Amino acid sequence: MPGNLSATELAVAVAAGEIDTVIVAFADAQGRLVGKRVSARLFEEEILTHGAEACNYLLSVDVDMNTVDGYAMSSWEKGYGDMMLIPDPATLRRVPWQPGSALVIADLGWENGDPVAQSPRDILNRQRVRLADRGLTAYSGTELEFLVFDDTYRDAWARGYRDLTPSTDYNVDYDLLASGRLEPLLRDIRVSMDAAGMYCEGVKGECNLGQQEIAFRYAEVLETADQHAIYKNGAKAIADRHGKALTFMAKFNEREGNSCHIHLSVRDADGTPVMAGDGERGFSPFMEHWIAGILATLREFTLLYAPTINSYKRYAKGSFAPTGVAWGIDNRTCALRVIGRGQSLRVENRVPGGDVNPYLGIAAIIAGGLHGVEGELPLPAPLTGNAYTSGVDHLPTTLREAARLFEESTIARAAFGDDMVEHYLNQARIEVEAYDAAVTDWERVRGFERL
Repeated sequence: MPGNLSATELAVAVAAGEIDTVIVAFADAQGRLVGKRVSARLFEEEILTHGAEACNYLLSVDVDMNTVDGYAMSSWEKGYGDMMLIPDPATLRRVPWQPGSALVIADLGWENGDPVAQSPRDILNRQRVRLADRGLTAYSGTELEFLVFDDTYRDAWARGYRDLTPSTDYNVDYDLLASGRLEPLLRDIRVSMDAAGMYCEGVKGECNLGQQEIAFRYAEVLETADQHAIYKNGAKAIADRHGKALTFMAKFNEREGNSCHIHLSVRDADGTPVMAGDGERGFSPFMEHWIAGILATLREFTLLYAPTINSYKRYAKGSFAPTGVAWGIDNRTCALRVIGRGQSLRVENRVPGGDVNPYLGIAAIIAGGLHGVEGELPLPAPLTGNAYTSGVDHLPTTLREAARLFEESTIARAAFGDDMVEHYLNQARIEVEAYDAAVTDWERVRGFERL
């Protein structure tokens, strides 16, 4: 794709004065793009082949970048040493929204060469290896929704994110008129992402005020996760340049939340899709076991799909966000929606919200699917009708419940390892403790005068 760079093409662009800075980046535990900007000359001479250093606390902080206790990989007692950023040359690309800049995604390793087991990219890579051992490759697409406001990020911060002005005044689902006011911003995002080597399919309005969804072409799962993290960071930077702010948080207000539906399919070593077959509904045995495994692990793995307190506000009846553990054929009330046929047959996981860490969400889907395939789990009948009122098992309703299920999951520990499980359990505990200690606007409104 135009915008992607080889090391040779980078060198030519640097020599021509087109690129002077390389952003060495990785997704942290929250899925945020972090890293450092280095001179293009230093990157070529040293970092591309030898890597760079960064403090290992970057995977062990809360959302506010506070150091917190309870992490095994880094602490005050261990001195908060370095980990290595090891550039993946296949991810080199131009960054049109940052003049003179290129970007590369890095893997994380220790000084002895071991990978950092808690790194989201490494967690996904281990699930990719499990598939590769079977001669399989997974492809996915993530559908991120966001809300746009006619306020700058700094103004929004100064007002405590209250009384913001949505960029549209009413439901603009599939709307082409009111959404047109946002087209200067939306077009800039789409064109910029294409120029960064991505394949933007298009944009559509959604139900909430100022809500939009920009979709990208599916790709191999690691590429999709990398692009997701880059896009999320870049879209915010571009919005800031337009004097606007956008948010991917799962539930900004009492209207519709921001989802991140993840579509995933699997192919064999020859590139042939393996989900379609001669079975009932056109499924292969692999597809039946795959869906059954994702369904069987949905509650235990919800922490990886919904990692914050706010994630669980999104699960409301009649909201197009799922509440029940169910699958169905083209049924948007179900957590798992099967769509397509033949080569396009795939599973859409509707559980994740816009705050999902894409590496962890996709890793959870693969681990769940493989659990079903390895155990040859039988596929229950699809749900027809309204899953909200069907009486099926419920997804966890709080982060506290999701963390407990993840902690007790022998499947999670077998698939991801104890180091990973304990790391992300601690992240959940920190989030819950911070929320429990907070006094909210809701409490003040109800209690300041009237109680």
